[in-house]
Amino acid sequence: MKRPIRVLELRSVRGTGGGPEKTILLGAARSDPTRVAVTVCYIRDARDEVFAIGDRARALGVDYVEPVERGSFDPRIFTQLTRLVASRDIDIIHAHDYKTDALTWFLARRTATIPLATAHGWTGHSARERWLYYPVDKWLLARYPHVIAVSSDVRNELVRFGARHDRVTVVLNGIDADQFRRAPARTLIARHALGLSSEEVAVVAVGRLEPQKRFDLLLQAFAPLAACRPELKLFIAGDGSLRQTLQAQRDRLALGTSRLLGHMADPADVYQAADLFVQSADYEGTPNAVLEAMAFEVPIVATDAGGTRELIRHGEDGLVVPRGDENALRAAIESVITDRAGARYRAGNARARVESDLAFDTRMRRVNAIYEALADTRG
Repeated sequence: MKRPIRVLELRSVRGTGGGPEKTILLGAARSDPTRVAVTVCYIRDARDEVFAIGDRARALGVDYVEPVERGSFDPRIFTQLTRLVASRDIDIIHAHDYKTDALTWFLARRTATIPLATAHGWTGHSARERWLYYPVDKWLLARYPHVIAVSSDVRNELVRFGARHDRVTVVLNGIDADQFRRAPARTLIARHALGLSSEEVAVVAVGRLEPQKRFDLLLQAFAPLAACRPELKLFIAGDGSLRQTLQAQRDRLALGTSRLLGHMADPADVYQAADLFVQSADYEGTPNAVLEAMAFEVPIVATDAGGTRELIRHGEDGLVVPRGDENALRAAIESVITDRAGARYRAGNARARVESDLAFDTRMRRVNAIYEALADTRG
């Protein structure tokens, strides 16, 4: 009997992580071990006091390993990973960020494994990331035998850095539509928890409070609407470096009844309570928050950032506006609020889309096909 392909999912992240963690962990939990045996490995920084990926992995019952580094560039990690690859008899190392992209490249040469990477996008905003880490990462990925890009924008960027078209495959993120489903009985509870009456309209956003998400733009666009329509309430779920800045902007704009909800391990109730979801980002890979809003049948307004415009067909599944355009964002929000029938129609289409083209199982089949094609190259 042919043995399964053995895959090591390798990632380095701080804190609670983000969208990629949902994809990596659910993919490992859903994998058929007789076909693809997955080990998930997250490198944890010893200084990180809020790291919680291990708890999530154990709850899902996945094969999980967590080497600890004592600094951002701890050479002992390479030795630990080499031993892990040997002990698990790994065939493919699947990297998910610029640090593990580099580690995987060198591990493949040390261990004769096949390197694969998923390029989730380059969303950091520090000067070191923008001018050093990201350009080096793109150059390196362009030399990988294969890369999975989460959007066409990401693929095009890799091609610009020299990647061959046939070595970069776009695989949009997917979602488990059964896990994320609107429950009318839950809606009243969720709205009550946010202090909402039946007459009030909940506009929600979910994401890290970082510059590329442009929550400052959302607040600026929302303020004139709230001034004219006091029933509108804005809720932003997430945490990050801009929390205090956004709080100050909210106060300056007199949006006292709108709230920054902070980090939520499971924002399902935010979607359950929502009348409208807004994504205001300047840059995205393929945003899980948009997928979740689609699954919960929440009407969507989103910018045309990254893979968002591949998830949302304008006028069919939601309304898509240009990045950075405050007036267009405001007009789209107002359109959803005033045209409820059109909003419900688009939300229904979005739900149907995540049950088919954007289903998590559809994504897994595409990724497994890449694993099998790469494994076949070893003979």
